Amino acid sequence: MRLMCIACEVLARPLYLSAARSPHIVDIQLFRRGLHNDPADLRETLQAAVDEASARTFPNGQPAYDAIAMGYGLCGQATAGLIARQIPVVIPRAHDCITLFLGSRESYRYQFDNFPGTYWYAQDYVERDDGGGGALALGAGDMGLNNTYEEYVAKFGKDNADYLMEVLGGWQQHYKRAAVIDMGVADISETLARAEADASRRGWVVDRVAGDLVLVKRLVDGDWDGDYLIMQPG
Repeated sequence: MRLMCIACEVLARPLYLSAARSPHIVDIQLFRRGLHNDPADLRETLQAAVDEASARTFPNGQPAYDAIAMGYGLCGQATAGLIARQIPVVIPRAHDCITLFLGSRESYRYQFDNFPGTYWYAQDYVERDDGGGGALALGAGDMGLNNTYEEYVAKFGKDNADYLMEVLGGWQQHYKRAAVIDMGVADISETLARAEADASRRGWVVDRVAGDLVLVKRLVDGDWDGDYLIMQPG
């Protein structure tokens, strides 16, 4: 089977490793993580990529791919409304990429129920900061608030800027834990150091959580029973 995997760049390392081990031919197209900031725009981008891959053919007219595998979850409704064209489109049944990092919806639910207020860090997410920020609670640092403060001072004066930053910075009060997901595919020392520095500054505890490649592996292995939505053409 020949697959096109359209994915977020935060899954780059797990995807490349899993694709290298897949029994199938897997092409990978990554999109920058900052696109999550505008789900409607991301949906348009993904639909265009689906359409392009679906229409690609060999010189003999045969489709270039047997299916399109999406390295995305629901992701703020960004994948809601996607349409499969000439070939099936497969999407993991996941709320967001944290589920894909942890390996199951059950693991995600366990973390959500037992460790509320967790701010997640994953290696590719931290490494591939494109300056777009984004309030995904996944290693998004200060979400660009330092630059925002300077802009507010210039526009509204220091007192008003201080008040606005206090309101904007309220998101930090809901978090108590910095959790670093270790996917076991590379050295995460820099990601761990980033989490420890943030946690020290904000009074959080730091945990190292074992990730699981199983959902990413099954996505590119074509093992789609149960945990994946398979959209047939149309």
